[in-house]
This record gives sequence, C-alpha cells and structure tokens, in this order.
Amino acid sequence: MTVATQALEVKLVGPAAGLEVDLLSLQGLWTVPQYLKITDSTRHLIEFTTGALEILPMPTEQHQAILDFVHEAFRTWVRRIGGRARFAPLRLQLSADKFREPDLLLLLDARDPRRQNRFWRGADLVLEVVSPDDPERDLVVKRADYAAAGIPEYWIVNPLDETITVLILRDAAYVAHGVFRRGAPATSVLLAGFALDVAAVFDAD
Repeated sequence: MTVATQALEVKLVGPAAGLEVDLLSLQGLWTVPQYLKITDSTRHLIEFTTGALEILPMPTEQHQAILDFVHEAFRTWVRRIGGRARFAPLRLQLSADKFREPDLLLLLDARDPRRQNRFWRGADLVLEVVSPDDPERDLVVKRADYAAAGIPEYWIVNPLDETITVLILRDAAYVAHGVFRRGAPATSVLLAGFALDVAAVFDAD
C-alpha cells in the first residue's frame, strides 16, 4: 500500500505534536532529510523510494507473534558471535534515495560502522514476514531492492503458504538456498549451523 493511491494525512508526535502532514500532495518530491524528520515524529511505518513515501500496513497479531519468535532465535544466535539482530521499526538505508524498514535486520559484527543509532546503512541479513495486503511487496519488490543493496541473505517468511524462503546473493541477484516447509528446518548459509523449526515459526503464539 502506498500513498500514491490514497489521500493520507500523518499526525506527528513529540516536538511536532499537533501538526498534520498531507503526504499525497508532495509524492515524488520528498527529500531524505524530510523523510527522516517525518519518521522521527510519527508512529506510522513509512518507507522511502526516490522521493515517494510508502505507508506500511499495521502488523497483525500473527505477524507480531512470528516476528517475536524469529527475532529471539536470530538474536540469541548472532550475539554468540558478536553480532546484533534488530526488529522493526528501524530504518535501513539501501541507497542514497531508498530506505526500507525490514521486519528483522542483522549484522554479524556489533562494531560494524554501518550500525548507526538513527538508521543502519547496511545489513548482512534481512527478513520480512509477508503481509496479506500486498504479498508482491516482499516477494518481488523488496527482493530486488535488497539484492541491489548487496545484502548477502534475505529470508521471506510467508504465513500465506507457510513457507520460509532463504535467498542468497549470487552475481548481484538472489538465488534460492531453499524453500522450507513444515517438517524441515530452515537453514542459513551466512550463519553456519543456524536453523529454524518451520512448524514452530508458524505456530508461534
């Protein structure tokens, strides 16, 4: 869902409380500093692509249960090797004019200079839980975005068909390491030895 197809006003919080911003009227004209300022001051999940703001849907309870489960698994694993895993909302800059908010993002080294407080400037692994409002966003659009940004591994957790797809970067494009279903653990190339019980992911509560 993007604001290009709907009129939307965002109410700001914090120091900007009481102000409303009409996103539609300026679609395509937003700058990175404006995007950062708006997302600093609103509770909406908003992504940014070449001057356009994209409003993400409100997560469902199922989405949050799955994300909580996978984040705990990744966080526990990666901390052992000195890395960090975070969950949305946290902005990830993919290029000079593109920001996404992956459901989960991970760096192998907590001291990686790309790990910054306001937003990360890169990641070693990202994960998205597919939203039913627009599955193509996670399956196609973000697949291309994350590959173009050079992110080595992309996990797609899809409650719609209960699959976990693990993609690895080869020659600037993703190829499938595996499409995992109930009865088989989802494994990582980047994190040797890491595995997720697919059934446990989709039964998370």
